[in-house]
Amino acid sequence: MNAVLKIFLSMSFSGSLLILALLFGKQFLKNKISRQWQYYIWLVVVLRLLLPFGTEVSLMGKAYQAVDQAISQTAPLPPQQQPPLNAPESNLAPAVGAEHHNETVNSPADDVTTAHPLQDIGVLLISQIWLVWLVAALGLLIRKITIYQGFMRYIKAGLTPVSDIERLDELSIVAEQSGIKKPIELCVNPLVSSPLLIGFFRPCIVLPSADIPEKDFRYIILHELTHYKRRDMFYKWLVQITVCLHWFNPLVYLMSREITKACEFSCDEAVLAKMGSSNAQDYGKTLLDAMAAVGRYKENLGAVTLSENKELLKERLGAIMKFKKKSKAIQLLTGMLTLCIVFSAAFIGIYPTAAAADVPNSINTEKSVPPLFDNSQTADNSSEMETLDFKGTSYYLVYNEAQLRAIGTGKYGMNLNYMQQADISLSAGDWVPIGTWDDPFTGTYNGNGFEITGLTMTDPDAKIIGLFGVAKNAHIYNITLRDYDIASAGKNAANKSVGAVLAIGQGSRSYDNFVYPKEAAVSIKDNSSEIERYYKADSLPLFEITFSRLDENAQRTWLEKLYAESDFAFFSVAVRGLGSNSPLLAGFAEKAYTDEEMAFFSTLMDRMDESELELWLDRALEDGNWAFQSMLFDKLNRGEEFDELEEKQEKEWAEAQAAEYQAVGVTMDGKDYYYQGQLVNIFLDIRPNKSVYTLNMNPKGTVNIKIVRDTESKITGVAYMTEAEVIELLGDMDDSDDKTGVEIIPVDFKTVAAGETIFLGEYTLSDGDEILYDISAETGNRMKAFFAKDNQEDVAYWSVNNLRQPGEPLECIADFTVGPPATTPGTYKLYLQAPDGTLGTVRGSVSIVSADAF
Repeated sequence: MNAVLKIFLSMSFSGSLLILALLFGKQFLKNKISRQWQYYIWLVVVLRLLLPFGTEVSLMGKAYQAVDQAISQTAPLPPQQQPPLNAPESNLAPAVGAEHHNETVNSPADDVTTAHPLQDIGVLLISQIWLVWLVAALGLLIRKITIYQGFMRYIKAGLTPVSDIERLDELSIVAEQSGIKKPIELCVNPLVSSPLLIGFFRPCIVLPSADIPEKDFRYIILHELTHYKRRDMFYKWLVQITVCLHWFNPLVYLMSREITKACEFSCDEAVLAKMGSSNAQDYGKTLLDAMAAVGRYKENLGAVTLSENKELLKERLGAIMKFKKKSKAIQLLTGMLTLCIVFSAAFIGIYPTAAAADVPNSINTEKSVPPLFDNSQTADNSSEMETLDFKGTSYYLVYNEAQLRAIGTGKYGMNLNYMQQADISLSAGDWVPIGTWDDPFTGTYNGNGFEITGLTMTDPDAKIIGLFGVAKNAHIYNITLRDYDIASAGKNAANKSVGAVLAIGQGSRSYDNFVYPKEAAVSIKDNSSEIERYYKADSLPLFEITFSRLDENAQRTWLEKLYAESDFAFFSVAVRGLGSNSPLLAGFAEKAYTDEEMAFFSTLMDRMDESELELWLDRALEDGNWAFQSMLFDKLNRGEEFDELEEKQEKEWAEAQAAEYQAVGVTMDGKDYYYQGQLVNIFLDIRPNKSVYTLNMNPKGTVNIKIVRDTESKITGVAYMTEAEVIELLGDMDDSDDKTGVEIIPVDFKTVAAGETIFLGEYTLSDGDEILYDISAETGNRMKAFFAKDNQEDVAYWSVNNLRQPGEPLECIADFTVGPPATTPGTYKLYLQAPDGTLGTVRGSVSIVSADAF
């Protein structure tokens, strides 16, 4: 074997020992030691895998010395070391254990001549095996680079530079505070799944949307700039090069995943160390918002993202909430651990470079070493497997179809490690997937780059379709599946799971696999199985392309599924895949209108022509559907007409309201209310759900009254308010005193844009003041009202932040008392915000009741 390859194999084995040591130590020290240390300590392992350093006396040197000695003692003598043919007979001692017969035998010279060709072939293969390693490493590296270049072309094709001066100024400020002098570009690409950083020498931060709240924007920028400042992309590529060189070592892939996880944890820790632990909750919210991004395109190794893995989100949020600076004792411990790991890496060492020179006739000695694997099983179809023990792990070697099928029958166990050793051509018999719900595959399967050809499944009732059926926490990789045919399987199954290599993976990883379906005309059934796979993989572009190829019934089924699951993103791309004359457009528009699903209806509007929009507007006007009128007027570029209509409607509503009040004895004079000739002090008109219609207060009034409505919101009468009701409404008040110091801030907006924050005025608040919120929105998902100090809009006081619940109105109704422990009295600014989507028809009020007014 080539000496360089021996050295490299020893480096791989040394690195594996360090990987196992760090993984073992992580279980005990994960939450005690700095996350940044846990990230950078892997550099020692990477250097151990890449650089041939070590002490003069090392563990690997002793190990290889013992192995070489054992081989030299057990290996047969090479031909040139056989006794000469003319040696005296007395000097020819019989071999130990050899059988003696008085039969004529061939001369030793004949045996040597016959053995030379086979021996030479074996020697050649063994001596040149390093070429196989090198070609595989180069091929894997080229593949990764090609994937990265394709990813960059895709991302750059959809980039739109951000032109918002305020956002660019904020980026410059944060970059300067982070000590970054190089200009950083800021762009938007709606197909990325979360904010990410690309570019080694011309860095660019890519956002999924420009409509990001200001606070989230600052955290995102600081996170990505931290990645850039630490050169995390160079670190990631150094790891990828290491993986390519050690492609045969499964522990290196595990190391790569651990480094990726540690990268995000350490970046979170660095950001919180800069911002302070008091901002941990807001920073965690930014991560949650990033997971609900606009796009679904899955980034690859070419980018550094804010939220790289959804499965890690819970763990990252937990680490953020528990963040605190490490004590000096912990810092001292990490320093000692670092020295121990560095010295361990040096002590483990590598294969000694002088070893090859010390072995006499090393080339000829290698000729006598038997091959590692016996490929004789490739010629038969036995189901009995050989095993190979490697670094403490037993691998079952798969050579043929019988052995491959035996895995699925459970003959050897679903929790074992399997390694394919030859190309396997399957017979025409229906394939039974490996792993079921009752007995899932939990081991590892390494296809080793060999092919599995001709996998066929035709069972129309099959619900699990693929080479592997159900796998749990398994690793399935390096498989090449060629000419497989599973298109007709499961056609009668209602809920089937399809995947060429793996159908259902519960916490499993299926990677570095190549699949090539049997060439045939693409059918509707093929598309049905493919679209299911793209949907599960969250691939919006491929889902859109495949959806357009489905027949009308299949498209209707998918639209109903997406609509029922409120999956707006996939519903949007599906609608784009419909034909312009598809009857599904009108059908789902009717459904969305009836259900008052404005988001889905707005997507369908994009496929309507002007005449269709006019028909829907006429219907909305006839139904008095205010929200849909607003949306349709805007789509037809007739917003001014809607404003006039809204003004007219509000005037008519006010007149009708006054008439209703008058019918029960309440009259109005400007803003003053009278009941039976008496000026009203507190006038309260409430809905059945106790939210406020109208609240008016006049300190000069003498009576407190409330309008009573039935369950259908119709006025049934007037009642005097009791003292208890007044206290409940305004706090601890004396009904007989004069009522002064009540300030009501009206809230009345047609729309509040997504992410917009509206300033409602500046107010002086004192200890004991009461703050009463009563604001509602007809449309929208989330609404927030809060006070903030000047130049501190990102810190909210007396905040109410409500999310619309199914079947309930979106309202911000709450009351607060100014003073400790919330904060101190002073001058504050009042804001209304739409943090998650646009709000429509926002009405209500915010009341400030002075503590000394009663």
